[in-house]
Amino acid sequence: MDEIYREHAKTVYRYLLSLTRDPGLAEELTQETFYQAIRTVDRFDQSCRITTWLCSIAKNVLLTYRRKHPACEDFYETDRTGESAESEALGRMGHLELLKKLHSMEEPYKEVMYLRIFGDLSFAQIGEVVGKNENWARVTFYRGKEKLGKEVQKNE
Repeated sequence: MDEIYREHAKTVYRYLLSLTRDPGLAEELTQETFYQAIRTVDRFDQSCRITTWLCSIAKNVLLTYRRKHPACEDFYETDRTGESAESEALGRMGHLELLKKLHSMEEPYKEVMYLRIFGDLSFAQIGEVVGKNENWARVTFYRGKEKLGKEVQKNE
C-alpha cells in the first residue's frame, strides 16, 4: 500500500483539490481516502485501474464529508497559483462568475471542466479518473468550453 500511495497520492490529491478548491481539505480527504482504501483493499477486484478505484473512494469520502459538514460548502473563495492556460483564459470572466457557470453545467462537462481547470489534470489523467479514454476527456472538455462560451456570450 505504501508503493500505491507514493504512485497515486498526487493524482488523488489533485482530483480532490479540483472538487474542493481547498488545499488543506484536499490533503485531509486524500489521507482519509487511503485509509479507506486500506480498509477495503480486499474488495478491489482489479476490474478497473487502481487510480479509478482510488478516485471513486475519494469521491465517496468527499460526499461523506459534505454530508457531515453542510455549512462548509463555501469552496469558492480559495486562491490558486500556477494556473493552466485554460484557467487563465476562462479567468478573464472572474473567478466567482466562472465557478457559478461551471456549477450550473450538466455532467459530465462539469466534472471534466473542474478536473482540467482547477485540478490541472491532463486529459489522460481525467480519462483515467472518470473511467474513459483521453480522447473522450478532450472532446468533453472542448464541448464544455463551447457551452460555457455560449453562456457567457448570452449574458453579455
